[in-house]
Amino acid sequence: MTSSPRPKRRHLASSPFQPEPDLVVEQYERGDRVSHDLHGLGSVTAADAHGVTVDFGGKVLRVTSPFAKMEKL
Repeated sequence: MTSSPRPKRRHLASSPFQPEPDLVVEQYERGDRVSHDLHGLGSVTAADAHGVTVDFGGKVLRVTSPFAKMEKL
């Protein structure tokens, strides 16, 4: 069962709360060096619209978008 992303709420001008920030999804290319919270340092070996394949030395993993636990170095 897959969950669809929730629709963005409409922000009213009279609201005392700040609007939710837009989600920014980082773009990766082949050869980019990355750091993952669980797997450590790695290198992107392949990238497409839905995720990236990363070589973390001992293992190669597919990380899907959005990349919450991974950042570009």
